[in-house]
Amino acid sequence: MARHTDVAFRQLCKEQGADVMVSEFVQSEALIRGNAKAWEMVDFTETQRPMGVQIFGATPASMAQAARQVCDRVRPDFLDLNFGCPAHKVIEQNAGSGLLRCPALLYDLVKAVKDAIPDVPLTAKMRLGWDYESVVAVEVAVRLEQLGVEAIAVHGRTKEQGYSGEAHWGYIAQVAAAVSIPVVGNGDVKDGLSAKRRRDESGVAGLMIGRAALSNPWIFNEIKAALAGQGEITPVITAQKRWDAIIRLSELTLEVHASRLGSRDVRWMLDRLHPLTHGLPGSRKIRDRMRGCLSLDDLRHLRDEHLLEISMTGLC
Repeated sequence: MARHTDVAFRQLCKEQGADVMVSEFVQSEALIRGNAKAWEMVDFTETQRPMGVQIFGATPASMAQAARQVCDRVRPDFLDLNFGCPAHKVIEQNAGSGLLRCPALLYDLVKAVKDAIPDVPLTAKMRLGWDYESVVAVEVAVRLEQLGVEAIAVHGRTKEQGYSGEAHWGYIAQVAAAVSIPVVGNGDVKDGLSAKRRRDESGVAGLMIGRAALSNPWIFNEIKAALAGQGEITPVITAQKRWDAIIRLSELTLEVHASRLGSRDVRWMLDRLHPLTHGLPGSRKIRDRMRGCLSLDDLRHLRDEHLLEISMTGLC
């Protein structure tokens, strides 16, 4: 997830049970140019393995070159190709889900990357198609398997849907039935109950969590417990637990970025912390109060004040 899936957030998710993680998508041309920000985006720690790096682009040669450089430099466990992003700035480059309008170019990209990194597992993430008049997920998945892709993640929406409406898991099930490689389902998996239902209905090999993890990084252990028939399907996340995650993510983010920024000011990271406040009593006021926090100690002080306030009202 762009602007969220950095080393710090991934570490928080790993600590909460995420099995396999992928970097946010990075433009192939930016990597080739040696853009420092792009290379920072593909960084990860050894504790985060198995770890994939996701790249996007529209030119087979540049995608192949970027794939080689990434695999030589950071040695991910697998390389992932993005054919799912619906953002206009990506589509106008004929990249992301825009490639689902021209499968021939998509296949050329995959072949070029596979030829460039024959010994590195190659995976792909895609949507169902451009719109519901042109759903191509099954035929694309079949061809990707033939080209050597070893796993496919399918978001059950079209490009035109963006993130609106419901994900169509019937199409994901069709993809899973059409290929022999693992298919990972994505879309509207929000808790253990929905995860179990989607897995059982579609026959997918795995589930991919995106936006739901921003406000609920505990979802990974929750889903694993639900799939194993253990524990509560939808456990209660207490205020203490939310504040623990807010402080932990703040600590990790400073650890990763403070030396580059030359500051331990926490105000710049508030957008990353805000999703974790959802579910806190008086969350809107808490977000307002967070704007006055300059340091990690200020955040800790706000946490202590808030937990005391809600304990006195019996809301925790």
